[in-house]
Amino acid sequence: MQKQTWDDFSDILTALDATWPAAVRQSIGPWIIRDGQEGGKRVSAATPNPDWTPADIQTAEATMRDLGQTPLFMIIDQDHDLDHALADTGYDIVDPVNIYSTSVDTLTIERPPKVSMFSVWPPLAIEIDMWAEGGISDARVNVMKRVQGPKTSILARWNDHPAGVGFAAVHSKDAFVHAVEIRAAQRQQGVASWLMKQAAFWAAEQGASRLNVACTKANVAANALYRSIGMKVVGEYHYRMKG
Repeated sequence: MQKQTWDDFSDILTALDATWPAAVRQSIGPWIIRDGQEGGKRVSAATPNPDWTPADIQTAEATMRDLGQTPLFMIIDQDHDLDHALADTGYDIVDPVNIYSTSVDTLTIERPPKVSMFSVWPPLAIEIDMWAEGGISDARVNVMKRVQGPKTSILARWNDHPAGVGFAAVHSKDAFVHAVEIRAAQRQQGVASWLMKQAAFWAAEQGASRLNVACTKANVAANALYRSIGMKVVGEYHYRMKG
């Protein structure tokens, strides 16, 4: 893992929240509680403030249930005490995630081939269809629409056909890429790599200096892709939920 200062990683986590936002984010006691509105784990998980105690876990659980959500916690390395407390009460680890990062400059050396990558907002119908093919629901597209800062979809066209799609957004100096989906027939041809480079060029135009992406550790192909284009793991997180 590439060494980062806590301030750097904290900035990256702030950008992660801003570029993939919950419908509602509120402080309740020592917790940040998110209403995800079926947009996935990242926008539905609770995270702690420093002054939590084990007795406060029930408050978070009750609040999430009141929202119609299964209790779910997002854990970073600094949350090891909470991690142990949740494990002791029957919470299992779910979906360990790597966060990759690189300087925008490393991905803006060579532009994608002409008429292959397009930055588009709002997303086109074909992009919505490709996301749906990859399991990215309308609820997750709504997450994208909630982003307040600069944002774009990336439409990939390869071999004269729509080939893939992604979403990029910027918060301060950090850009994040989310929801990358490449059609099966167009994989292993460098499409995803060019899509990431297109995102980097777009991010640079918005004033970002760093490009980031979160990837589940189980997604072997995606992890290999991000490493192959020079991105480094700068942090990790996982979720805790009861089976």
